[in-house]
Amino acid sequence: MSKRLGNWVALSLAAFLGGAVPAPGQEPTGAAGTVAATVAATVAATVAATVAATVAATVAGKPITVKEVDDVVGVQLMELRAREHQLRSQALDALVAQALIEKEAETRGTTPEALYGAEVESKALVSDADAQAYYAANKARFGTSSEAEALGKIKAGLGQQRQNERRAAFASELRAKYDVKVLLEPYRVPIEVGSAPVRGNPKAPVTIIEFSDFQCPYCVRARPAVARVREVYGDKVRFAFRHFPLDFHQQAEKAGEAAACAGEQGKFWEMHDLLWTNTAKLQVPDLKAHAATLRLDAAAFGQCLDSGRYSHLVESDLAAGQGYGVSGTPAFFVNGRPLVGAQPFEAFAEVIDDELARLGLASPVAASQ
Repeated sequence: MSKRLGNWVALSLAAFLGGAVPAPGQEPTGAAGTVAATVAATVAATVAATVAATVAATVAGKPITVKEVDDVVGVQLMELRAREHQLRSQALDALVAQALIEKEAETRGTTPEALYGAEVESKALVSDADAQAYYAANKARFGTSSEAEALGKIKAGLGQQRQNERRAAFASELRAKYDVKVLLEPYRVPIEVGSAPVRGNPKAPVTIIEFSDFQCPYCVRARPAVARVREVYGDKVRFAFRHFPLDFHQQAEKAGEAAACAGEQGKFWEMHDLLWTNTAKLQVPDLKAHAATLRLDAAAFGQCLDSGRYSHLVESDLAAGQGYGVSGTPAFFVNGRPLVGAQPFEAFAEVIDDELARLGLASPVAASQ
């Protein structure tokens, strides 16, 4: 492997691991594949059950099983497994990109190094004008640094950022050109919909479970992406909602109860949508006013809300989320694959499209392009 291509892998990994230099101020497909996946999942489940029943220790003849141990450190183990898979995925992406650029270089009759220089380095240059423009717009961020020092930092930071972006874009172009099959099974959390309200096709191939807090500003920011996913993917996706009120959001738990009370009258999702547009109006009188807006039976809704009938449901969802490794909101699970935070539509689309491809189904996004 050449030094430059080695850098392709190293830089791709560095970007994931936090080693990339940021810009200044930047905070098997088809039926056979499905059967194989099912068999693999069954075998994995059997092995997991056997391991869980394995005795890890005995105390005065009383056994302590591996499952009991795992129950104590379940969240931490999920985090470690997710991290392990992320590292593998990132390394695989870098190696795939390396193989693609070598193939494209062969096709063009050039060297991988020359191709990398022409398609990545030469298209990620930062001019003096670019650096000056950035400096002018962000001068206060550089404190007592001289202009020359600031411009040097800007060119290095922006240059690295642009190379990362162009490298990823070029890899995507080559993936579209050549036959790339990723067979590494993604990390999944064994999460269940349970009795959570569901919106969309009950038989949709992709299920997205959201843990959220009606008082969370980041959850509000996720609404446009969620709405677009529903619009673009239609009956290929269904959404389930579970409550995860953060302890410093005082109105979140009662707001969750209000949505559940509205659900008694068949309007959970209507209340759900209304609450997202009224996150500053979540006091009990506000929640009752929202019920009136939705033309709910006021007496029945009020009695439900005041009695705290669904407080146990909200608390149960919160405990379940913590067991699945949720520590903040919003947290999405796409067929069990974690997607944390207010992610853009493209982040959802990447995972959904991969899930559809694994089932031998076409993506409506790809079909529209």
